[in-house]
Amino acid sequence: MKAERKCVVFMVAFVFLFVSSVAFGAEKVIKLSHLNPQQPFEVATAAMSAVFKNIVESESGGALKVEIYPAGQLGNERETMEQVQLGVIQSYIASAGGIAIFYPLYSILDIPFALPNYEVAWKVFDGPFGQYLAKDIEEKTGYKVLGFGESGGFFQITNSKRPIKSVADMKGLKIRTMTIPTHEELMRLYGAAPTPVAWAEVYTALQTGVVDGQHNPIPIILTGRLYEVQKYITITNHLYSPYCWVMNKDFYNSLSETEREIVDRAAREANVSGRGLNRIIEASDKGLPTLIKAGMEVNVLSPESLEEFRRIGREGMMEFIEKRFKDEGVELAEKYLKAIEEAED
Repeated sequence: MKAERKCVVFMVAFVFLFVSSVAFGAEKVIKLSHLNPQQPFEVATAAMSAVFKNIVESESGGALKVEIYPAGQLGNERETMEQVQLGVIQSYIASAGGIAIFYPLYSILDIPFALPNYEVAWKVFDGPFGQYLAKDIEEKTGYKVLGFGESGGFFQITNSKRPIKSVADMKGLKIRTMTIPTHEELMRLYGAAPTPVAWAEVYTALQTGVVDGQHNPIPIILTGRLYEVQKYITITNHLYSPYCWVMNKDFYNSLSETEREIVDRAAREANVSGRGLNRIIEASDKGLPTLIKAGMEVNVLSPESLEEFRRIGREGMMEFIEKRFKDEGVELAEKYLKAIEEAED
């Protein structure tokens, strides 16, 4: 299977390179892919890609062109990331699961209840820690990191079996996770059975009972129409798991200094637009009221239950990071938590 997948990737590479050769002499093209539908008024990655395209094309005077490939058109996350490595496409807005395949330490950002609010999250990922993380990813993977976008905000837990009002209610539930060790471990800590499922298969997995529930931000629950196959949602805000926006490093370095400045600025502004869209969705009738109207039951944890989730998650996760990622993981976790503390101050 692995050999077949690599064969497919190289075949796609050949086709794209052939098309590119036919268009020799045309403007420089940035093929940008993301996982979700191209609905910029409803989906953060769609808004990000649309804003990026507009700024890059207008400010470069047409010297740079952006082609958007949404909804996983070019393959699953691993395949798309590999296409960026090969230069078949130039850029991809990767989920935490997508980048963690190539940079496992990304999992460490999922320390539960580490970030208290959005302002702190943005300061952390746009500030010195984000710059350090981007540099480390670039050195260890070869990707150029354009920034850290927002997948949808803070994670909530949904399921089709019962209301979750305490950690005890999680016991035995089959919860879909990304293929991220820390996500899987967190569900084990809460007594659930973690079940990794690709995003493209989540709706069907919930519909058929392969899994009972999942965890994601409200905008992502809306994008995936998961409210159609889930009955209960519990507001936990337990994780904030940012996108990692990558670009083929050779392509980035081939741009002129002015073009690189345009690309960098466009990515920063695009990330802001994605965050803004998520806040609008969460704060308006398009957010939680839509889920309620669709028939979901909303549960808010008591202070005691929330503290139980926080204590079990934080203590267990720090032990897991030390065991799984050793000194390197502990060092990154400490840098991350220190950056959060400084941002709060």
